[in-house]
Amino acid sequence: MKDFVNILYEVQGPMALITINRADKHNAISLDTLSELQTAVGMAAADDVVRVITITGAGGKAFASGSDLTEVLHRDFRQALEPLVQGLAEQLERTPKPTIAAIDGICMGGGLEIALGCDLRIATPDSRFATPEGKLGIIPGGGATARLPRIVGRGWGMEMLLMGDPIDAERALQIGLITRIVESDELLAEARRMADHLAGFAPFVPRTMKAMVHFGMEASLAGALMLEKYAQGALVQTEDKVEGITAFLDKRDPQFKGR
Repeated sequence: MKDFVNILYEVQGPMALITINRADKHNAISLDTLSELQTAVGMAAADDVVRVITITGAGGKAFASGSDLTEVLHRDFRQALEPLVQGLAEQLERTPKPTIAAIDGICMGGGLEIALGCDLRIATPDSRFATPEGKLGIIPGGGATARLPRIVGRGWGMEMLLMGDPIDAERALQIGLITRIVESDELLAEARRMADHLAGFAPFVPRTMKAMVHFGMEASLAGALMLEKYAQGALVQTEDKVEGITAFLDKRDPQFKGR
């Protein structure tokens, strides 16, 4: 197992838990932290035991407060064109395994952009969300201008991006930025319950569903519907389809094998 400095990595049953571990800096995302996160996500994606990848923040006060501003202060044009947070968000988005952002506290700037790359976002009542880059004389560079309006709609996307003010968990739930609010002491337990639930599906199902949604958001409706039929056509030929339907009819739990 690789040793990390800025994050923690552990496998809990079917879930890989990646914890941003810079609580003394509100889990600000330094370049070293970003590199470690990318390595950890790659490890989880390659581990056959892992079915779900969850990212959270240490300390109970922040998921991630944003990019480390001491580094951003000296960033030049060439460095700004590098993938950085955008690359991690895309990695989370494109990995076949479902990804969960378990948010407790501040989730802003680059931290929010990491969460936007995840498939599911859950949060505690004290969580706060913002894209405050405009107040710093810059704009987001990790994908927020593209992903945030796709998730919450153009209106709230513009509100958050232009105004830069934090919204609370209840508002985030209302606009679809998160889908569940749970108490802080239940946050990781809820993520584990979600992972266990997803692990109960045939392995092909979550990865195919995820791929179809991402393709459908970018493609024409006709193209997305056609590919959906072909994807379903592939899955109806699997042994797991037979097992899933037979188990349902027999009123027993299915034993999926990924075949």
